[in-house]
Amino acid sequence: MLQVFDMPTSLRFYRDVLGFEIVSTSGPPAEQADWVWLRLGGADLMLNTAFESDTRPTTPEIGRHVSHSDTGLYFDCPDVDAAFTHLRGKGVIVKPPRIASYGMKQLYVTDPDGYSICFQSAAAAPI
Repeated sequence: MLQVFDMPTSLRFYRDVLGFEIVSTSGPPAEQADWVWLRLGGADLMLNTAFESDTRPTTPEIGRHVSHSDTGLYFDCPDVDAAFTHLRGKGVIVKPPRIASYGMKQLYVTDPDGYSICFQSAAAAPI
């Protein structure tokens, strides 16, 4: 479960860009819910607002956003290049995939709250 600042913004990213589907919410509509359960393939993810609507600041706290950079989600992705093309097509600023020294082809992106997301698969063996 990730704490998010703004549920509508997070849903636009996870649902509309990445393709997660809503499984359940704390109350309709999902954009106004404080908790949302999402699923993509075999991956489940829950989002919870960091603040109740009546106590939420008008802008995110920079310290909270920066502290999220030490949290990373890794998803198995059979076609990292297609994920790169998809994300770029949705307007996400993302660098091309790279092969890590341990043989994983990886594509990193940051969500609206500063959480790191990696889509990866085993790199093809060199010929």
